[in-house]
Amino acid sequence: MEAAEVVAKLIDLPGGQALLDAASGDESVWLVGGAVRDLMLGRTPEELDVVIDGPLDRVLARLGGEAERHDRFGTATVRLADGRIDLASARSEQYALPGALPDVSPASIDDDLQRRDFTINAIAIRLVDAELKAHDDALADLAAGRIRVLHSGSFVNDPTRLWRAARYSTRLGFELDEESAALAALASPGAVSGERLGHELRLSLREDSPTAVLSAVEALNPGALIEGFDPNPARLAEASALLGSAGRQDLLTLAACCQGVELQLLTRWLDHLQFTASERDLVTASSRWVTASPLRSAQSASQIAEAAAGAPLEAVALCGGENARQWLTELRHVTLEIDGDDLIAAGVPPGPAIGIGLKRALARTLDRDISGRDEQLQAALEGAEGPS
Repeated sequence: MEAAEVVAKLIDLPGGQALLDAASGDESVWLVGGAVRDLMLGRTPEELDVVIDGPLDRVLARLGGEAERHDRFGTATVRLADGRIDLASARSEQYALPGALPDVSPASIDDDLQRRDFTINAIAIRLVDAELKAHDDALADLAAGRIRVLHSGSFVNDPTRLWRAARYSTRLGFELDEESAALAALASPGAVSGERLGHELRLSLREDSPTAVLSAVEALNPGALIEGFDPNPARLAEASALLGSAGRQDLLTLAACCQGVELQLLTRWLDHLQFTASERDLVTASSRWVTASPLRSAQSASQIAEAAAGAPLEAVALCGGENARQWLTELRHVTLEIDGDDLIAAGVPPGPAIGIGLKRALARTLDRDISGRDEQLQAALEGAEGPS
């Protein structure tokens, strides 16, 4: 796709028309990186990345919307009614230490392209006249489906690039060139903060083929993930289908991959990656619940409910099988037509007997021994050992 066609395509994208309006008559506004790459490949970009050859203020004022600025890096995110645009002043980067965040300095658009992670992202199109600037290998690599770093220190400076390489290779069907793959093996993910690594893991888990991405990370840099991590867990496809939209697919995938990770090690790792306490607990519980749960051996609906009640839905899905399917799609939605007030009104004193009676009524309802309010109340009273 030619540069002018890329610019024309912006009209159809969220935030595209607002961006074109803001760039009208302004020679400093460049569409860059993944947005250009994806449009040239005939794909819809996930977001619009823009570099301003100068300060951001003028373009931000024209765009309107809600802007979140990060002045340390000369960047801003603008949220419009119909989309989001990420802007940055053209800059160069210097890394004081491997894995550290870079020190940035104002620079030209040409310098900005030289700081990019891969040649296929070192492409820019000026919106006012569709002028194209690109790394010497960018267009050839894009056409060949090749992922190539711009210099030998790329992965050492920023080890998170190996995660991005894995995502691009999986998402686009591209391959790293031989030299870049060798350089990826030299990266030291441990030099990167846990927060940044956690961000890369989250992004990878949200891909359409997350286990393929994680397998690619392991292939590029053995040991990049935690010891015992299995990026090709059995039963994940079944579990994903069972869970559907009822729970967190990303955490289901992570739990499945972590079944072989020692529990304390897994807990420390998730804390290091800045997962929330609730996310950590869900992953650890789900990764262990499969082997400890009696769900698979349950013989009745009430036994299924007793085994699954209180467990994360992700854990039940990961267990797999017909019992998991019944719980996730049917049994967990079954409710009683009575409550504790009905038992109290029938003479049961407040206390543990109320819960015991309701549990008995629910079990018999699940097993289809009874139905309807009257039969449920009778069963609950019998369970609570109250008056008939």
